[in-house]
Amino acid sequence: MQFEIHHITQYSYDEPVRESVIELRMQPRRSGGQGLVSFEVEVEPHAQVLSYVDSWANTVHHFDVPHAHDRLDIVTRSVVETYGQLSLPAELAMDEWAALEAESVRGEWWDFLAMHGFIARTEALEAFIAARNLDALRRRDPLSALRELNRAIYEAFDYESGVTDPDSPIDHALLDGRGVCQDFAHIMISICRMWGVPARYVSGYLYTDQETHDRSTAGASHAWLEAFLPSLGWIGVDPTNDLMACERHLPVAIGRDYSDVPPSRGVFKGEAESRLSVGVSVHKTAGPGAEFPHTGAPALIATRRRSGGPSLLAQHEQQQLEQQ
Repeated sequence: MQFEIHHITQYSYDEPVRESVIELRMQPRRSGGQGLVSFEVEVEPHAQVLSYVDSWANTVHHFDVPHAHDRLDIVTRSVVETYGQLSLPAELAMDEWAALEAESVRGEWWDFLAMHGFIARTEALEAFIAARNLDALRRRDPLSALRELNRAIYEAFDYESGVTDPDSPIDHALLDGRGVCQDFAHIMISICRMWGVPARYVSGYLYTDQETHDRSTAGASHAWLEAFLPSLGWIGVDPTNDLMACERHLPVAIGRDYSDVPPSRGVFKGEAESRLSVGVSVHKTAGPGAEFPHTGAPALIATRRRSGGPSLLAQHEQQQLEQQ
């Protein structure tokens, strides 16, 4: 199956800013289940776009606009091909728990077992686990426990954009009973790591249509997680939609939590009120040979933020608009 992804990010300012420096994590990953057919990025005002590969094997593009500007447009287009996902068994042997305790597993995947940033063992999380008796799921094999945990998080929270902020800790969603995909992914990753299951955050896209009935917002990027089981490797889990990751899940970047993989991150020099607009569309393509069908620009969603004081570097943030 082949998909085209069209992603527009637009910053506008009420007065010119002196410089912008931006990093992008928007190029889809190449993996066993996904191939990258093509990728392009356009920036206006024009800038030289360079790239490197970070410590998690994500492709990062970066650029500098070193002169005054009152608007910054970033447009990326990708075409990916998915090959189907790993066929999972109904269950695993109970000794999979013992395999997770092996030094080889704990040593290799230590970064995805340690609490970090948004991944935290809080009183609110402990209360959530106790209220739903989630630790009892560990009486089952790890794969079955992950499936049940995925369903429990899906059923426990309402999906509602705008109720959490880009820097919201997991307690906000836990106490309010509402959130968006990055909240649910962070909560499930936290529980997995408490159980001794390596888990990592995945930023990407989800193809949706009227037949899928996903809770995720069309026109936004998506987030889920991958958990490591020694007999299976990394498997994708989507607590927002009560899904195991499938060929509609299109990964872009992986990390310990959201802070490792924002679609864009940057700073600008100057004091200005900024308006951020983001649009995402994911479409099936005609297949091989149709690199960029150009299905039209996605609709933009806008918000407003103000920088700090004069001459400060004001940080661009766009998590809530993009990862819903």
